[in-house]
Amino acid sequence: MSEYGNFCPVALASEVVADRWTPLIIRELVLGNTRFNDIARGLGGISRTLLVQRLRHLERKGVVETWPSPTGRGSEYHLTPAGKDLERVIDSLGRWAIEWLFDELRPHDVDAITLTWWMHRRIRPDRFPPRRTVVEFRHTSPTSQVLWLVLDRGEASVCQLHPGFDIDLTVTASTPALAEVFQGYAEWAEAVSDGRIEVGGTPRLAAALPSWFLWSPWHDVTRERSKRPEPA
Repeated sequence: MSEYGNFCPVALASEVVADRWTPLIIRELVLGNTRFNDIARGLGGISRTLLVQRLRHLERKGVVETWPSPTGRGSEYHLTPAGKDLERVIDSLGRWAIEWLFDELRPHDVDAITLTWWMHRRIRPDRFPPRRTVVEFRHTSPTSQVLWLVLDRGEASVCQLHPGFDIDLTVTASTPALAEVFQGYAEWAEAVSDGRIEVGGTPRLAAALPSWFLWSPWHDVTRERSKRPEPA
């Protein structure tokens, strides 16, 4: 990363956080991902080599620190107090883009695996059913794919292979339809009502399902912006 000089605070901060991929890495850390593979899964397209470089850069700058993994295998990445203070910066960037670049956002471009990964980290464990619950997501387009979300003891796990448990709920939809709900362009109830999302399983669980997720951090901002008429 080139140095801009220390005479301007914006220039100084840019040397820390403005390189390619760095704000998105901080976003993943803000959202609670601490393991290398988990951070990588939330960043479709970044190479592992570049991710290592960026994490080392953030560590040198005092934004990230490395902790031994509780499992004894590998390390975890955690934000320092300076890194945690960047949460408001990341939030402001997202809000700014929604306000001023709304027409350039492409919510339909997200793939099924990335979307499911995003969903599993934006959960409300206090709303989970008391027993293990398995949700099967059948993505119909743009590519046909089946993924599973296992909710158990306050945690959610994404499975690309059948988890081996009974399926409690089945959600059938296109990836764009689910992405619109996650990001705030549509509400779950209206997508189910007009047939864009179909839910099969116990009615009680089907009705509770949307309450298990927090959706995107910018869901409400996007929802409000999508209702606002464009200037003539």
